[in-house]
Parts: sequence; C-alpha cells; structure tokens
Amino acid sequence: MGDTLGLADQTIPNAGFVFDNTYARELAGFYALGEAAKAPAPRMIRLNQGLAHELGLDVAVLQSLTGAEILSGNAVPDGASVLAQAYAGHQFGHFVPQLGDGRALLLGEVLDRNGRRRDIQFKGSGRTVFSRGGDGKAALGPVLREYIMGEAMHALAVPTTRALAAVATGERVYRERALPGAVLTRVAASHVRVGTFQFFAARGETEKVRQLADYTIRRHYPQATSCVELLEAVIDAQASLIAKWMHVGFIHGVMNTDNMAVSGETIDYGPCAFMDGYSAGTVFSSIDHMGRYAYGRQPEIALWNLTRLAESLLPIITEEAAVAALKSYWARYERYWLQGMRAKMGLETHDEGDGELARGLLKAIEGRDYTSTFRNLAQDLDLGAWTEQWLRRLAREGATPADRAEAMSRVNPVYVPRNHRVEEALRSAEADEMGPFASLCDVISAPYTAREEWAEYAGPAADGNPGYRTFCGT
Repeated sequence: MGDTLGLADQTIPNAGFVFDNTYARELAGFYALGEAAKAPAPRMIRLNQGLAHELGLDVAVLQSLTGAEILSGNAVPDGASVLAQAYAGHQFGHFVPQLGDGRALLLGEVLDRNGRRRDIQFKGSGRTVFSRGGDGKAALGPVLREYIMGEAMHALAVPTTRALAAVATGERVYRERALPGAVLTRVAASHVRVGTFQFFAARGETEKVRQLADYTIRRHYPQATSCVELLEAVIDAQASLIAKWMHVGFIHGVMNTDNMAVSGETIDYGPCAFMDGYSAGTVFSSIDHMGRYAYGRQPEIALWNLTRLAESLLPIITEEAAVAALKSYWARYERYWLQGMRAKMGLETHDEGDGELARGLLKAIEGRDYTSTFRNLAQDLDLGAWTEQWLRRLAREGATPADRAEAMSRVNPVYVPRNHRVEEALRSAEADEMGPFASLCDVISAPYTAREEWAEYAGPAADGNPGYRTFCGT
C-alpha cells in the first residue's frame, strides 16, 4: 500500500472541488492507490443539487458533460487523491482478514460550507487491488437503491452517508443477466469502519491501530482525550444510530463489521429495506438465511460489532476499560430508543412505565403497517387495551390534542421508500424510464408532509408484497 498520491493522466476544471486529503496524507500504509475504470459513455442520471451546493461545488459544471466525466471517474480534478482503503471484517459472524474497497475509490476530502470534512467516494468504479474476483463495477439498480435509501434516511434525520450523483457508464455489467452500468458518488463523514481497526489489529500492527485511533479522534471525536473515550464515543454514536433505525422501521440487512462506520453514520445500503407489516423477525436480505440481521436483532448486533472494535483496541487500552465501556451500551441504547418512542407516542414528560408502554405498543401492532400505524396514532387509533393505557398516560400530559397531534406528525413520517415503489423505480430505470425514480426522490425528500398528490406513496403494496427479498447487487 502506497504512501504517495497518484492521479489519472487527465485533469480538468475542478467543478468547485477543493481537496484537503488527510487520510491520504496522514495514514500512509492504510490504502492502495487506484484509478477508476473508463466509462465509455458517461451520462448524468441524477445530481443531488442541494448536496452539491452544501459541498461548495459548481452545480452548472457538474450537470454538464464535464460533470459526468468527473463523477464517472473518467477525469480527475486537481488535488484529488484516488485510493482504495484497506479494511477487514466479520461477515455474518465469520472473520475475513482482508476485504478493502474492492469496487470503490476515495476521490478525496472537502470541507463543506459549514466547515465539516466530507469524503467523496466512487462506488462501482472498477477493480482495485482489494477486488476478490468481481469486476468492481455496479449495475444501475443498486446505485439508485443507495441513492434513494441514503436520501430518505437523511430526510428522516437519521445519520447517513449521502448520494451526490448517479452516473450511467454507457456499458453493460453482467450479473444473472446484462444490466446497465453506473457509478454512485457517495459523501460521508469518513469511511473509517470497525473493520479498518480490525485489519491492523489482526496483523499485530499495534502502532497502526494507535495511529488510526488518533486520526479518528481528531476527525470525529475531538472531545475524546484517550482511546477509551474514543471507544465510549463510538458506542454512544452507534446506540443513537440504531435507535433511530428502529424508530423508522429500517432494516440494514448486512450489519457486518466492515459496514459499521465509526462516525455513527449509516453506511453501505445493500439489501436494505423499510418494514411494512411490523414484526421483530422481519428479514428482507436474500443472503441472511438465519435471520442474523433481522429488524429486532439490530441493537444486539451493533453491540456485537462494537465488541469487535473493543477487541481491536486492546493493544492500546486495558481489558477492564473496554468491558466497562461495552457495559454502558444497553443503557445508552435504551435511553435513545425510549426518547424517540416517547416522541412517536406523543409524550413530552417522562414516566417510569413508558418503556413498558412502548413495548406494549409494538406487541399491539404486530402485523400492522408500521409507518402508517404510527402516523395515524394521533387520531386515537384503536389498538384495544393498549389504547386505554395510552390515553390514561396522555391524561397526565399538559399538551392539547391538537398540539400533540402536530408534534407527533413531526416525528412519524407519512412516506418512507416503500419496497414496491423502490422496485418500480429500479425496474423503470433499467428500461431507461426515469420518471418513477424522480418522483420517488421527490416524495422521500419531504417525509413528514402529507400531500394529496402523493397519496399512492403512503401505503404498502395492495397485496402486502409477500416474500419480498432484497439483494446486495454486487
């Protein structure tokens, strides 16, 4: 893995990119240089104009042919540091000592208009030294799925990586059949993962583990004064994140340690989906045969992953400190989860029985549509004996019914990316009809505002979409 920066031969106007690449500059030996595969006929499918503005980029240039060249990887703007990051990971509980960016390249880092450091990364840009037999490219469907999911989560106020652009490459990629190829440009607080720490810990490279920990503190948790405090901060960020997943009925589908960002953002939208009918055992991923990453197991799996992070830090922290930090997880998670559930139930004050009330609600809605049930709760939805308990609890609150309904509407969405709508958008896009994708992007950008013209997006498929499965797309 290199310690110098490599650029493709072609450089062009920067479209507003001003790079300051700390990962490349400070972490020699943590990556390999790379270069994107050439796209024969790049074409902009969708540019996230709001995000581009937030990043200080030139929207007009990015929407031009020059933008498609840049965001397909054909041309590299000045100052970029094109590299593939190294990491390991537990995949469905089994440790793989070397994974790394097999189909992704970090273009560089920029400071956005708010002074936040953001990674700019390509996904589906071709093979790297970490590729394991695949072509390193991406089909259009998985690229657009990640675009939809990331932007939906952002609108739902869930920490997440985001999509800057989806660019068609003008070539076919081959999976079970020939599919149109595409490249996603992803924006993240960083791409440092639990698996990044595991990569070096598994090799006994203690100094690199320490170096990565110090870098992570500087970049994400400057308030941490030690590696123990770093671990505690990551635990807290993940407890908060997973609680938010649970609040909106999101199922990640592949919570491997290489898919857990230490920044606390949701990362790697592969076989993910939003739940329709509520069930803690819901699994959509076609590869999750044992239900390891079922909806209701996500908090438990997050702790399992965090334990792997703590193990990776053991060369530089004590076991006693690691165990103490991990023991704090459930209290942190419960606090964040209950805080969100109180808001979803229209509660402003705290009561000792609120946890029992929230869990009782989930039992009462078994099989019901998760999103619309919470949205309609403000209308005193009849859920049998639970409704009576809830109304008695509300009687101890000070808010008027109108104020409570308004507050609940701000946290219980009308719209999420319904599975049948996502599939409709992806099928249409493969046939070069982008209307359903564009419409769905508009809807998910305003999830809390009911609009008559969007009524068809508010509910599940008429048949309930039985047997629905999602796929990684790699």
